[in-house]
Amino acid sequence: MVVGCIPELNGQVLLCKRNIEPRKGKWTLPAGYLENGESVQDGAIRETQEETMAHVKIIEPYRLFNIVFVDQIYFMFRAHLRSDKFGPTNESTEVRLFDEKDIPWEDIAFEVIKQTLEHYFKDRKKGMFPFKIFDLR
Repeated sequence: MVVGCIPELNGQVLLCKRNIEPRKGKWTLPAGYLENGESVQDGAIRETQEETMAHVKIIEPYRLFNIVFVDQIYFMFRAHLRSDKFGPTNESTEVRLFDEKDIPWEDIAFEVIKQTLEHYFKDRKKGMFPFKIFDLR
Protein backbone atom coordinates (compact mmCIF):
# COMPACT_ATOMS: atom_id res chain seq x y z
CA MET A 1 0.00 0.00 0.00
CA VAL A 2 1.17 3.48 -0.88
CA VAL A 3 0.24 6.23 1.57
CA GLY A 4 0.62 9.95 1.19
CA CYS A 5 -0.97 13.31 1.66
CA ILE A 6 -1.90 16.63 0.17
CA PRO A 7 0.02 19.07 2.41
CA GLU A 8 -1.83 22.40 2.54
CA LEU A 9 -0.66 25.82 3.72
CA ASN A 10 -2.49 29.09 3.11
CA GLY A 11 -4.38 27.70 0.13
CA GLN A 12 -1.29 26.22 -1.49
CA VAL A 13 -0.26 22.59 -1.96
CA LEU A 14 3.23 21.23 -1.33
CA LEU A 15 4.74 19.19 -4.16
CA CYS A 16 8.16 17.61 -4.52
CA LYS A 17 10.24 16.84 -7.60
CA ARG A 18 11.31 13.20 -7.56
CA ASN A 19 15.01 12.35 -7.26
CA ILE A 20 14.36 8.62 -7.62
CA GLU A 21 12.98 6.35 -10.32
CA PRO A 22 10.42 5.79 -11.53
CA ARG A 23 9.61 9.17 -13.07
CA LYS A 24 12.71 10.93 -11.72
CA GLY A 25 12.49 14.69 -12.31
CA LYS A 26 8.68 14.77 -12.27
CA TRP A 27 6.47 16.40 -9.61
CA THR A 28 4.40 14.48 -7.09
CA LEU A 29 2.64 14.67 -3.78
CA PRO A 30 4.69 13.11 -0.98
CA ALA A 31 3.82 9.41 -0.83
CA GLY A 32 5.44 6.03 -0.44
CA TYR A 33 5.09 2.48 0.75
CA LEU A 34 3.68 1.70 4.16
CA GLU A 35 6.14 -0.06 6.45
CA ASN A 36 5.35 -3.13 8.56
CA GLY A 37 3.78 -2.21 11.89
CA GLU A 38 2.90 1.31 10.74
CA SER A 39 -0.55 2.93 10.61
CA VAL A 40 -1.63 4.59 7.37
CA GLN A 41 -1.60 7.98 9.09
CA ASP A 42 1.90 7.49 10.50
CA GLY A 43 3.12 6.28 7.11
CA ALA A 44 1.76 9.37 5.35
CA ILE A 45 3.39 11.65 7.93
CA ARG A 46 6.72 9.79 7.68
CA GLU A 47 6.75 9.79 3.87
CA THR A 48 6.00 13.52 3.81
CA GLN A 49 8.91 14.20 6.15
CA GLU A 50 11.27 11.88 4.24
CA GLU A 51 10.50 13.53 0.90
CA THR A 52 10.03 17.18 1.93
CA MET A 53 11.40 17.65 5.48
CA ALA A 54 7.93 19.05 6.27
CA HIS A 55 5.98 18.30 9.41
CA VAL A 56 2.27 17.82 8.82
CA LYS A 57 -0.88 17.23 10.81
CA ILE A 58 -3.36 14.84 9.20
CA ILE A 59 -6.74 16.49 8.62
CA GLU A 60 -8.74 13.57 7.23
CA PRO A 61 -8.70 10.65 4.79
CA TYR A 62 -9.39 11.90 1.28
CA ARG A 63 -8.93 9.34 -1.52
CA LEU A 64 -8.33 5.66 -1.97
CA PHE A 65 -7.34 4.50 -5.44
CA ASN A 66 -7.30 0.84 -6.43
CA ILE A 67 -4.67 0.67 -9.16
CA VAL A 68 -5.60 -2.74 -10.42
CA PHE A 69 -3.12 -3.07 -13.28
CA VAL A 70 -0.10 -2.78 -10.95
CA ASP A 71 -1.67 -4.36 -7.84
CA GLN A 72 -1.36 -1.18 -5.76
CA ILE A 73 -3.57 0.82 -3.45
CA TYR A 74 -2.96 4.55 -2.91
CA PHE A 75 -4.42 6.00 0.29
CA MET A 76 -4.21 9.80 0.36
CA PHE A 77 -4.95 12.17 3.25
CA ARG A 78 -5.48 15.88 3.43
CA ALA A 79 -2.90 17.39 5.76
CA HIS A 80 -1.93 20.78 7.14
CA LEU A 81 1.71 21.93 7.10
CA ARG A 82 2.72 22.76 10.66
CA SER A 83 5.16 25.43 9.41
CA ASP A 84 6.72 26.80 6.25
CA LYS A 85 9.90 24.82 6.93
CA PHE A 86 10.47 22.28 4.14
CA GLY A 87 13.04 21.48 1.50
CA PRO A 88 14.61 18.86 -0.72
CA THR A 89 15.94 15.56 0.61
CA ASN A 90 17.81 12.67 -0.96
CA GLU A 91 14.42 11.63 -2.41
CA SER A 92 13.56 15.02 -3.94
CA THR A 93 15.48 17.69 -5.82
CA GLU A 94 12.97 20.50 -5.26
CA VAL A 95 10.06 21.13 -2.90
CA ARG A 96 7.61 23.98 -3.46
CA LEU A 97 4.22 25.32 -2.53
CA PHE A 98 1.91 25.78 -5.52
CA ASP A 99 -1.28 27.66 -6.20
CA GLU A 100 -3.68 25.71 -8.40
CA LYS A 101 -2.89 27.84 -11.46
CA ASP A 102 0.84 27.14 -11.10
CA ILE A 103 0.71 23.33 -10.77
CA PRO A 104 3.06 21.82 -13.41
CA TRP A 105 0.28 19.57 -14.78
CA GLU A 106 2.35 18.29 -17.71
CA ASP A 107 5.14 17.23 -15.35
CA ILE A 108 3.11 15.31 -12.74
CA ALA A 109 4.78 11.94 -12.15
CA PHE A 110 1.78 9.62 -11.93
CA GLU A 111 -1.84 9.59 -13.11
CA VAL A 112 -3.06 8.81 -9.59
CA ILE A 113 -1.38 11.99 -8.30
CA LYS A 114 -2.83 14.06 -11.13
CA GLN A 115 -6.33 12.74 -10.39
CA THR A 116 -5.91 13.34 -6.66
CA LEU A 117 -4.95 16.96 -7.31
CA GLU A 118 -7.78 17.48 -9.81
CA HIS A 119 -10.31 16.08 -7.31
CA TYR A 120 -8.84 18.20 -4.51
CA PHE A 121 -9.14 21.48 -6.39
CA LYS A 122 -12.71 20.69 -7.55
CA ASP A 123 -13.72 19.78 -4.01
CA ARG A 124 -12.05 22.87 -2.59
CA LYS A 125 -14.22 25.07 -4.80
CA LYS A 126 -17.27 23.36 -3.25
CA GLY A 127 -15.85 23.63 0.27
CA MET A 128 -16.35 19.90 0.87
CA PHE A 129 -13.80 17.07 0.79
CA PRO A 130 -15.71 13.76 0.87
CA PHE A 131 -13.77 10.52 1.16
CA LYS A 132 -14.15 8.51 -2.05
CA ILE A 133 -12.79 5.30 -3.53
CA PHE A 134 -11.86 4.99 -7.21
CA ASP A 135 -10.49 2.29 -9.47
CA LEU A 136 -7.70 3.36 -11.80
CA ARG A 137 -7.52 0.95 -14.73
